[in-house]
Amino acid sequence: MPSARKRVLVFGTFDGFHPGHKFFLESAKTYGEKLVVVIARDQTVRQVKGHRPVRNEEERLQTLREAGYDAVLGSIGDKYAVLTEHRPETICLGYDQQSFTDGLAEACKKIGLKAEILRLPAYHPEKFKSSLLDRV
Repeated sequence: MPSARKRVLVFGTFDGFHPGHKFFLESAKTYGEKLVVVIARDQTVRQVKGHRPVRNEEERLQTLREAGYDAVLGSIGDKYAVLTEHRPETICLGYDQQSFTDGLAEACKKIGLKAEILRLPAYHPEKFKSSLLDRV
C-alpha cells in the first residue's frame, strides 16, 4: 500500500556536497514530506559528463546520508527505475539539469505515474557549481 506522505524525488551527481546542493535539496523538501535523493552511478556520470566523478558513488551516497538525507543509488540500466520503486508525487530538477530530463514525463506516463515535474532555481551558480568547485 502506498504511503500517504507526499514523496519528492531528486536526481544528481552531488560530487562534492556544497551550499548549492544544500539549497536545492532543502528547496525540494518543501514540496512534500519525504525526499528521496537519487545519486548518479559512476558509470552514468562517465557516460553523461565524459569523465569520472571526483568522488565515487559510495562516497557521494555516504556524504548525503551523513547530511541527513534519504539517499539511494540510481539504476545502472534503466535510469527511470527509481520512479517505479519510489512513485513520487513531485520530481524536482536542478536549474541546469539536462541528462535524462527529456524522457522523464514520458517515463512517468508509461508507468501511470502522475508526478509534477518542477525545475528549481539556482543558488549562486557563479560560486556553487560542482564543475567550478572541482577545478579549484
